[in-house]
Amino acid sequence: MRGKFKNDFLLKKNKTFIVDLVSVGDCVEIDLNADGTGTITKIYQRKNYISRKAPKIKGSSFRGERLEQIIASNIDQIFIVVSVNEPEFNNKLLDRFIAIAESANVEPIIIVNKADLGVEKIQNILSIYTDIGYNVIVTSVTQNLNIDKIKKNVENKTSIFWGASGVGKSSLINKSYPNYSLRVNEISKSTNKGKHTTVTSQLIQLDSKSFLIDTPGVREVDPFGIQKKDLGHYFIEFAEYLRDCRFNTCTHQHEPECGIIKAVEQSKISRERYESYLHILASVEDDILF
Repeated sequence: MRGKFKNDFLLKKNKTFIVDLVSVGDCVEIDLNADGTGTITKIYQRKNYISRKAPKIKGSSFRGERLEQIIASNIDQIFIVVSVNEPEFNNKLLDRFIAIAESANVEPIIIVNKADLGVEKIQNILSIYTDIGYNVIVTSVTQNLNIDKIKKNVENKTSIFWGASGVGKSSLINKSYPNYSLRVNEISKSTNKGKHTTVTSQLIQLDSKSFLIDTPGVREVDPFGIQKKDLGHYFIEFAEYLRDCRFNTCTHQHEPECGIIKAVEQSKISRERYESYLHILASVEDDILF
């Protein structure tokens, strides 16, 4: 990068720090160099982006600061990929991905992959998320299950595939679009967790209007920039019960006459989703600013 864009590693902004000045999906201007490389001279304003709290960086001098890692920008939808088994389905991790998508105002589509490894689990997963209005696609690469639905949803949009390591993001892309031959890897036999195969995010142009972003798998993900008072708005099934809370500052955790707690007790909100909400709430820091 040149001039004001040049930075060794971090950019300070609004009392936070963001990792990387440019993300996959950004629109930029470049000057071509004689050796065929390019130098970024302008970054256009993003229409949106998704991010998370950056993983800890060994040797970083910013240990006390909040770091924001931008995953991708200028996207229309997020395919959040989970697996039934290998690695085992984790609803709390899925709900973190969903909260990030909702906070960025980007449509989440849930892909439940490896359906052939645990048919008995699928109905419970479907009942939690389809009942509150999410689009859920059940897939299996080995059975060629619903690959056509993925391709249909991708048309004329910029989409990101995001999820934990080993859930099969790259395998699904390879099955849908065999020409790209992305690297895939097996599950660790000792931990039953995915191994990192995709090491950097990459943008794949399918046609003039359709783009895919494949991302490295993650072991954990923490939403960035969400405050406690706002978190409930990113659990969409809470919306109709928020007005029933006695206090407008209710965190839906311990307050009396809480509409959300009452809805959980009456099975109008799934206990699994509510427990995910509490889990995220415990990690949210009130002093985080956008």
